[in-house]
Amino acid sequence: MDSLKVLVVDDEARMRKLVKDFLTIKGFNVIEAKDGEEAVDIFFSQKDIDLLILDVMMPKMDGWEVCKTIRKYSQVPIIMLTAKSEERDELQGFDLGVDEYISKPFSPKILVARVEALLRRSNMTSEGVTEVNGIVIDKAAHQVTIDGKPVDLSYKEFELLSYFVDNQGIALSREKILNNVWNYDYFGDARTIDTHVKKLRSKLGSKGEYIKTIWGMGYKFEVGE
Repeated sequence: MDSLKVLVVDDEARMRKLVKDFLTIKGFNVIEAKDGEEAVDIFFSQKDIDLLILDVMMPKMDGWEVCKTIRKYSQVPIIMLTAKSEERDELQGFDLGVDEYISKPFSPKILVARVEALLRRSNMTSEGVTEVNGIVIDKAAHQVTIDGKPVDLSYKEFELLSYFVDNQGIALSREKILNNVWNYDYFGDARTIDTHVKKLRSKLGSKGEYIKTIWGMGYKFEVGE
């Protein structure tokens, strides 16, 4: 984890210092931005930011706008800090490509653990091409093709498919999927997974049937003989 660069964006200096201190101890190189505009400027001028920690409510340009702008060009992991945990806001964030939510007040140790887990997963999924029965997942390019035709998946749908394919034949509980694909505790609410699985199946066409439902537990990705 040495020298990985994290951009912390929050208009509250005290909050930035708290996050910076804990991440620096763990060996991260932390850069600060006091508002959304500064964050975007830093991100595009430095070009080697490994992860963003973004506050939602900020002057000049809020967290949603920053996320939207960056997602046009980059799939860098993004953690949103939010003061109010509203499901509507979180669903909006998932559509924009937010990887995780952490509600204030939070434990800095938990934030650090999530940063490390997210970067581990990001680094693991950033390389290699996987192929199974006509489904080709190019993790570096973040692209999927089925029988040679490109499939338009959202960021989370791509992550979910990659996770299923990497764990072929293994029964995966909803909790395990949440921990690995969303990387945070969704308070046992499985609706977000079921919605994403439904959309993913639909986009995979006939190959959607490889994602089997295990009633009362979760899902399993299994290719028929």
